[in-house]
Amino acid sequence: MKGILEGSHAAAEAAKLCRPDVVSAYPITPQTHIVERLAEMVADGELDSEYICVESEFSALSACLGASAAGSRVYSATSSQGLLLMTEVCFNVAGMRQPIVMSIANRAVGAPLSIWNDQQDSIALRDCGWIQIYAEDAQEIHDFHYIAYKVAEDHDVLLPVFICFDGFILSHTYEPVDMPTQAEVDAFLPPYKPYNMLDAKNPISMGMYATPEYYMEFRYEIDQAMVRSLDVIRRVGKEFGQKFGRDYSNLVEAYKLEDAEVAIVALGSVSGTIKDAIDEMRADGKKVGLLRLIVFRPFPAEDVKKALSGIKKVGVFEKNLSIGARMKGAVGYEVKDAVNDSSVSVLSYVAGLGGRDITIADIKKMVGEIEAGRGDCFLGLREELI
Repeated sequence: MKGILEGSHAAAEAAKLCRPDVVSAYPITPQTHIVERLAEMVADGELDSEYICVESEFSALSACLGASAAGSRVYSATSSQGLLLMTEVCFNVAGMRQPIVMSIANRAVGAPLSIWNDQQDSIALRDCGWIQIYAEDAQEIHDFHYIAYKVAEDHDVLLPVFICFDGFILSHTYEPVDMPTQAEVDAFLPPYKPYNMLDAKNPISMGMYATPEYYMEFRYEIDQAMVRSLDVIRRVGKEFGQKFGRDYSNLVEAYKLEDAEVAIVALGSVSGTIKDAIDEMRADGKKVGLLRLIVFRPFPAEDVKKALSGIKKVGVFEKNLSIGARMKGAVGYEVKDAVNDSSVSVLSYVAGLGGRDITIADIKKMVGEIEAGRGDCFLGLREELI
């Protein structure tokens, strides 16, 4: 069934079809429409879930953690400061190996206060043990929820998943979305069978105290599960494609990279603008291509290295800032490490922070800077305000 949905409702409709036992919600712009729509579904009898209203985002994820540990499939959503308030619980969820799925409508982090989009919130939690998947459009927002649950609940993984999409740019924009039926989703995503759960008749401990003799091995196991998830994401993405016609077996997307002399690396919705800019530059004879990262955690290093092979000039479009790292974002370090070639120039361009517009002209300017070897800078900075 096809419908015209805003990105937030594309997430909510997918969450409903995944049959969560528990939805724990606290509203924060720009994800509020997700949990509002799910509340309507529960009230109207469309969704048979326990809908928990709590007093903060910390409580929202804490409720999810408890419900997941008790054997329930759970769902939540948040943004920005809300995600950062969940930070302690995010580490606990991953450490306790609970396969929770949470939508992140990416938004800038204060101060100063901003309700507009960048990717600082989810990037700031890149090391907490959650898989991170980034959508380019509403269709991907919808599809990635089904994939996320199946990957998270795989016994070789058992890790939580962020489904990240740009706030307002995607969360509040209406696009056509092809939605599967409940029967089709049920065939793809079977009922949740927890690997471990709290049960008075079979008592176990979760998240318990670990002395130095044991703690490091727990962190090692989380890291190894994250590495194993690379192949699981590919397998599940391929299976999704076979059932629904949209193949997500690739962790990166290459656009006109075959003969490119300059490559741009990016995450999320800005990739669409970059593709349009590349089409215009190609028409002018410039050999430019795009590598879109669909998965940021686990970082698909081998895929990145292979896709960028033979390209000597790479620019990473950063919608986050690693403060103190000489005007770089976190993604550029990952790309440079993956390429691992001193003859390749990998430069960072921080742009779009706090919702600053990103235009085709900005992308063309960025390519000129890449060609000239000038990087590690803010793109579109208004120097008269400094």
